[in-house]
Amino acid sequence: MNLDALSLSILVPAFLAGLLVLSTHVPMGMQVLSRSIVFIDLAIAQIATLGVIAADRMGFEPEGWVAQVAAVSAALLGALLLTWMERRWPDVQEALIGVLFVLAASGGMLLVANNPHGGEHLRDLLAGQILWVSTAQLLPVAVLAAIILALWFGLRDRLGRFGFYGLFAFAVTTSVQLVGVYLVFASLIVPALACRLYSSRIRLAVGYAVGAAGYILGLGLSVLFDLPSGAVVVWTLALVGIAIYSLGPSPSRSIAK
Repeated sequence: MNLDALSLSILVPAFLAGLLVLSTHVPMGMQVLSRSIVFIDLAIAQIATLGVIAADRMGFEPEGWVAQVAAVSAALLGALLLTWMERRWPDVQEALIGVLFVLAASGGMLLVANNPHGGEHLRDLLAGQILWVSTAQLLPVAVLAAIILALWFGLRDRLGRFGFYGLFAFAVTTSVQLVGVYLVFASLIVPALACRLYSSRIRLAVGYAVGAAGYILGLGLSVLFDLPSGAVVVWTLALVGIAIYSLGPSPSRSIAK
């Protein structure tokens, strides 16, 4: 047990990073769940990761602006492709999203195959390094999150297919580089599942509460017991989500949306 490691200088930026991810992913997760396109987050996140890996393969720094542009560009191309596929084959959209995810994931593996540090870099992008987030990284993410939320709540009904996928691409690209693919997916889906039977008046607040509780418990436990932070937070999010869902309305008594 590592009591000395419970430093606010480490935990506060990490928790703030989690809150920024949750700020956009909780409302978007509810939309994703209602549209039955659950794996869109994994697909877009993996495509953005592929962009970062490709930039790294070409010799650019993974944290540099070129890698950021590559990640966003790849994610937007993925959003454009998803928009076209939804229009062309709406009946198999979820299956096509899964295929896109597998192609992006395997493409990333091929790009790092001959890189001696590629496996470590790929692992960091998947599992994340949330405890190493710096306060300097949070400000641009906070600005982007504010813009995304303003567009989401102000123009959501007028965004259209590509508007939805495009905003999603920006949100996911930023989040992946903060917390990793696994935590991005858990942040999107777990709160949405946990609060789906609650009244529409409190559903969003419950979703945010699930996410915040999962992050703060997971980060504390990961530092306390010296465990991988991303993996622990995924588990605490799931456990908190199960608890909140169990304490909420039963399916037969749930309030209609």
